[in-house]
Amino acid sequence: MTDSGPWTDDGALSVNARVSIPAAELEIRATRAGGPGGQHVNKTSTRVEVVWRMAESAALSEAQRERLRTVLASRLDSRGALRVVAADTRSQSRNRELALERLAGVVRAALVIPKVRRPTKPSRAANARRVETKKRRSARKRDRRWKGED
Repeated sequence: MTDSGPWTDDGALSVNARVSIPAAELEIRATRAGGPGGQHVNKTSTRVEVVWRMAESAALSEAQRERLRTVLASRLDSRGALRVVAADTRSQSRNRELALERLAGVVRAALVIPKVRRPTKPSRAANARRVETKKRRSARKRDRRWKGED
């Protein structure tokens, strides 16, 4: 079996068990990467940019869309599109894979609903042990003190 990367069998980007983004909803562009690299970087388009219009996506339920809108608010543009860029390698195909994996990772992390923390308090026995330990330590330190000349 060959590794198809982040894609599912039906040609969608797999985010998690419940969410897959159809390839038709993704806009993938290759542009020239900046930075060092000499002539190679000046003539090849290896930087890959993936844009997903989350606001118009059919892959999400309304609750998921609202969660993504609030969690990813700082990463969305005015049209509700999420943009991910990869220019790590000299290979356009590898950068495309990286950008798609990053998009899936960002969406996957944003969809996770954190567990609600229930405040707890120590048991009476635990409190008693803590106080007893403090008393023992205090007594030990008190016994070490210089008592003065009798």
